[in-house]
Amino acid sequence: MFIIVYLLVSYLLLSISLYLLFPKAGVDAVKGLIPGVNFVEWCKLIGRKPTYALLLLIPLVNIFIFCGMAVDLVRSFKLYDYKDTVGAVLYAPAKIYFMSKNDVIQYDGPTIPKEKAYSEAIASAMKSDNTYELKKLHENNPYKKTTAREWAESLFFAVFAAAFIRMFLIEAYVIPTPSMEGSLNVGDYLFVSKAHYGIRMPQTVAMIPLLHNRIPMLNTESYLKSPSLKYTRLPAITNVKRNDPFVFNWPAGDSVYITPSRSYSVDQVRRNPGIQDPGLAKLVRKKDFIVRPMDKTDFYIKRAVGLPGDKLEIKNRQLFINDDEAKNPEHLQFHYDVTVPSGVNLKKLDDWGIDEGDWYFPHGLTKPNHVYLDKEQVKKLKSLDSEVSVVVRGHRTGGLFPNTSASKKWSVDNYGPITIPAAGQTVNLTVDNLPMYRRVIGVYEHHDLAIVNGQIMIDGKAATSYTFEQDYYWAMGDNRHASEDSRAWGFVPADHIVGKPLFIWFSTKEGSIFKGINWNRIFRSANTD
Repeated sequence: MFIIVYLLVSYLLLSISLYLLFPKAGVDAVKGLIPGVNFVEWCKLIGRKPTYALLLLIPLVNIFIFCGMAVDLVRSFKLYDYKDTVGAVLYAPAKIYFMSKNDVIQYDGPTIPKEKAYSEAIASAMKSDNTYELKKLHENNPYKKTTAREWAESLFFAVFAAAFIRMFLIEAYVIPTPSMEGSLNVGDYLFVSKAHYGIRMPQTVAMIPLLHNRIPMLNTESYLKSPSLKYTRLPAITNVKRNDPFVFNWPAGDSVYITPSRSYSVDQVRRNPGIQDPGLAKLVRKKDFIVRPMDKTDFYIKRAVGLPGDKLEIKNRQLFINDDEAKNPEHLQFHYDVTVPSGVNLKKLDDWGIDEGDWYFPHGLTKPNHVYLDKEQVKKLKSLDSEVSVVVRGHRTGGLFPNTSASKKWSVDNYGPITIPAAGQTVNLTVDNLPMYRRVIGVYEHHDLAIVNGQIMIDGKAATSYTFEQDYYWAMGDNRHASEDSRAWGFVPADHIVGKPLFIWFSTKEGSIFKGINWNRIFRSANTD
C-alpha cells in the first residue's frame, strides 16, 4: 500500500509541476495534467520522438528512461550543473516545480539535438585536424564537465546500474558450505536469476547498495528496518520445479546470533544447546541476537525436493514423494566412516572428486575417519583394497522440525511423513500438530497466534482449522548428512524465494583462491541433478 500511495502522490506532484512548467516552453499548461499526453509533450521538449514515451510502460526499464528524461529536461532549460542533474534523478517532481517557479530559468530548446550537433562539430574538427576550431569549440562548450564531475557521474552510474541489476535481475552468489557438495561445491561462484521465479520488489529500501545484510569489518547491519514496503512479486517466467536448485532467504533467519564463523537462528540454538562455537555462548547468555526483515535474512541454496501439497517421507536415507521413490541427484552424498589399511595408494582420491578437505584424520588412516561420499565414490574406495571399510554413519535424532513428540523419534535418515502446505489448502488444527504450522501462521503469514486455556486463537478468534495463504516448498541439500535444511527449520515460503541459479562463473578449490582454481567447473550449469 505504501508504494502505491507514494507513486500516486509523486505522479500527482509531477503533473502539477509540468502544468506550471509547460507554459515556459510554449506548451498548453493543461497538457501537463493529462496522463500520457504530458509525457509525449515532455519527449518533444527534450528532442525525443513522441513514441519514446512508450518505454515508460516497461517495468524496471522505465526507471532508467524516466531518469534520463528528467536529466534531459533540466538541460533543455540550460541547467547543466551537477546539483541539477542529481536533483532531477533523486526526485524530478520537486526539481521541475522549482524550475517552474524560478523566473530566471527559461526554456532553451531541445537539448538532445543541440548536444548531438555539438558532438558532431567536435568530431568534424578533429577529423579535419582543425585545431583552431576544436579549441574554440572546447572553450565555448556549454556541456563541459570537470574531471571530478565526470568521475563522480561515472561512479554514480556504475553503482546505480550494478545495484539495479543485482536487486532486480541477476545476483552473484558463492557457495559457502558443503551442503550441496557434488553438484555445487564450496568455492563455486554462481549467477542467480531473479526473473525466473518472478522479480521480487525490494521490501527493505534504506540500505547500502551492493551489500546484503552486513558491513564487512564493521560487524554491523547494512540497512535500516524502516521504511519498508509490502511484499510484491512480478509475474514469473517459470515455476519452481521438483529437484530444481533454488536460492531463498533462510526462513529461520529472522532472529539470529552472529558469530565470526556463521549465523545461528534463535530457534536452532534453543533446540541444540550443545552447539560448539566459542563465540556463541556469550551471545546466548546476553541474548544478543539480531532481528532481521525477511528479505535481509541470509541466502541459502538447496534443492526443491518437495512442492506445495506433496507428501514427503524419508525411509532409510531414501526420499519418497507422494509414496513414490524420488529421483536422487546424481552425486547425492552421505557421511561414511572409512578405514584404510596401511600402504594403500590414495593418489586417486582427487581424481574421484574426493578432495583433501573431505577427509578428517583424527585417528590416522587405519581407524574410522569421516568422509562425505556419493555411491560411485564408495564403490571406487572399496576397489582400492579388499580391506577398505566404508560404513554409513548413523545420524542424529531430536532437534528436528517440527519438534513434536512424533518428530523426536525421527532422524535425518528416517523422517516424516509430512505434508507440505499449498495455497488454499485447509488443515485441521490441534494443540498437538500446531508446532508444524506455528511459524507458518504466526511468522510467514503474519497472524496473531496464541493458545488460551487449551484453545488455539488466531487473531483473537478460536480456530480449529487454517487455510494457507501461500505456497510452501521443502528444501534439502545434496550432501544429506552435511546439510542444514528443511529437516531442521521446516518449510520454505514462496515469498522467501530469491531466484534460480544459472551457471558457475568462477570456482576456487575449497573456497580459497590460494589453493587453486577449478577450471573444469567454470561455465558449468548450476542446475545439474
